[in-house]
Amino acid sequence: MRSNRYKTRHETINVDGLDIFYRHAGDPGRPAILLLHGYPTSSHVYRNVIEPLAETAYVVAPDLPGFGFSSAPSIDTYDYTFENLANTIEAFIEALGLQRFFLYITDFGTPVGYHLATRRPDRILGLIAQDSNAHDEGLGPEWDAPKAFFAEPTEENRAKLPDWMNFEGTRNQYIGGLPERLKVLFPPEGWYLDTERLARPGNTDIQFAIFTDYGSHIARFPAIQAYLRDQQPACLVLWDGTTPSSRWTRSWPTAAT
Repeated sequence: MRSNRYKTRHETINVDGLDIFYRHAGDPGRPAILLLHGYPTSSHVYRNVIEPLAETAYVVAPDLPGFGFSSAPSIDTYDYTFENLANTIEAFIEALGLQRFFLYITDFGTPVGYHLATRRPDRILGLIAQDSNAHDEGLGPEWDAPKAFFAEPTEENRAKLPDWMNFEGTRNQYIGGLPERLKVLFPPEGWYLDTERLARPGNTDIQFAIFTDYGSHIARFPAIQAYLRDQQPACLVLWDGTTPSSRWTRSWPTAAT
């Protein structure tokens, strides 16, 4: 019989005044894996991989502030930058007593994870990077409008951005561009849960604030590349060739049902 320690536990911990919801499983004495999700998801996206990974590791998957079941303070009371999200996750790591860990990053979790890695390279046992862009080559023509907005965040440039913060945009994150034979593999609970959580009062402003700060991540590409070159962490790279960049990627772990 499988031990209960492999079963996923769902808990909330208060960190610097914020409630951070997280899923975890496995033996805390084993090497840890920190799973950081992207937009528009939460730790829910990893629900089907946590327990298999927990057979050989201690697995921790938090919801970032503004996502899932973690606190979503207003943009007036919390600085929704990737640097500050990393501050919160760093405090979360300290509260759990994680010393060293493998880091799984994707989409919005990528800038957060690279802040953690560049601050404390000694903590990182290795990287699992899924659609985690840190090179200009990953920014195709569809990034022209976002990059123009990052450089000049005017209403005119904002109007040129794709309209993605709605139900169809969220659903498209999962199955957009897929052939019909693959679409049926994705359970709809994922995008319905994401939509409900993103619909919390003020959350559209939160998500747009985070998206706006992606320009700071692009500006850090040279520093991230220097970290990868100098530290050379063990790294598993997964890239979805059907999408041009991490920003618009689907969240593949939801396909495992």
